[in-house]
Amino acid sequence: MSSGDSSSVSTKSGEGDASSQEASVAAHDRPGRARAALTGVMGWLKSRFPVDADSVMLSLNEPVPSHLKRWWWCLGGMPLYLFVVQVVTGILLAFYYVPEPTRAYDSVWQITHEVPFGWWIRSLHKWSANLMIISIVLHVLRVYFTAAYRAPRELNWMFGVALLGLSMVFGFTGYSLVYEQLAYWGATVATNLAAAVPVVGEMMARFIRGGDTVGPATLTRFYVLHIGLLPTLLMVFLGLHIAMVRTHGVTELHFEDEKPGHKQTFRFFPDHILTELVIGIGLLIVISAVAVILPPTLAERANPLQTPAHIKPEWYFYFTFRWLKLAGLNTALVTLGLAGGAFFFWPLIDRWLQRQLKRDISVPVGVIAVLGVLVLTLWEAVAH
Repeated sequence: MSSGDSSSVSTKSGEGDASSQEASVAAHDRPGRARAALTGVMGWLKSRFPVDADSVMLSLNEPVPSHLKRWWWCLGGMPLYLFVVQVVTGILLAFYYVPEPTRAYDSVWQITHEVPFGWWIRSLHKWSANLMIISIVLHVLRVYFTAAYRAPRELNWMFGVALLGLSMVFGFTGYSLVYEQLAYWGATVATNLAAAVPVVGEMMARFIRGGDTVGPATLTRFYVLHIGLLPTLLMVFLGLHIAMVRTHGVTELHFEDEKPGHKQTFRFFPDHILTELVIGIGLLIVISAVAVILPPTLAERANPLQTPAHIKPEWYFYFTFRWLKLAGLNTALVTLGLAGGAFFFWPLIDRWLQRQLKRDISVPVGVIAVLGVLVLTLWEAVAH
């Protein structure tokens, strides 16, 4: 081999060693460059979205009263889970539903019988609405009978009562969209009741109907209320309710069976979050089972020319419907209005009564009210 060939081989060998070393250095430096790139991206995001992650984690780790370890004290989160189910299923149903009197019933029939899994989605939507009202009622009862509505949580009680009222109106408008015979005449009775309200009744009823009687415009307005206004109001009041809970904290409850030295609080994250997660998963299982076992049906198509022999609203309006039959239109409207106002402003009324009577009568008042509503509801349920 000549010296030139040897020199050429040596040069190529040196170049190979150098490139190999550069590749090795680049490979070793790759994680460092990845970290630097990630740091750059995180820095960019932090400058555009200036939220301190440590502060967020600190707020999530705030202490939670120990009684919330018992799942039956955690009913406050159930309406939120059920509302999410209603939003998701409602969006899916809206792809097929037609809010027009001549096509509404047929579109619901198509969802129930022709759209793949349409019956299941409709059933989930229906039962989540019913369970949401039940869960809010149970939560309100828990708050009432533990006096958790008292200072400084009066406003949160009012937000909760508003959520209950909105949920009931939500259910009513959704029930009316099916455009069955009972749904149509139920809407007729409801708007006639609205018309009987003093001063603003006629104007309010005309606005809801879109005219002097229930007709095509009524269905459109119920649809707008159901998918637009009511969800917006519900989210606003839900946000206010949660914000007030986070601001004032949860009312601490103590029990006789607590052991000495019992730890009074535990962590919100991850301990309480895990409890809520288990409740949420259990709730989804229950809803899915009920949706399959008791699927939705379709009654007779709405007929404005034929009044049904018996008109019944949804079960959560049974007590008002029975009271209307017993007391008459004007008396029922006045008494129900006063009862609703007392329910909404109860924290203020309760404080005034304690000052006047020098004792707490909230429990007997609550028991009488609950028994009254139950009796009227069951009476209407079994009546023909």
